[in-house]
Amino acid sequence: MRKKEKIVEDIIKVLEKIRPYLMSEGGDLEFVDFKDGIVYVRLLGACVGCGAIDFTLKEGIEQLLLEYVPEVVEVQNIL
Repeated sequence: MRKKEKIVEDIIKVLEKIRPYLMSEGGDLEFVDFKDGIVYVRLLGACVGCGAIDFTLKEGIEQLLLEYVPEVVEVQNIL
């Protein structure tokens, strides 16, 4: 089993690749924590209150993390 530090490093690498797309629409995200397979992020800027926030979170961010970081089972937004 990989160490949490390495998993978090991999999570952040994926999130850093996603951020420019969010920023181009006036949004952003911040990594908060990784615990028990769940990645906690905070969506910022235009993402807050956006009608597509659930789609962005589950079909975008979560799907990429599930694909590239095997230890991830879910992504949740922290308000």
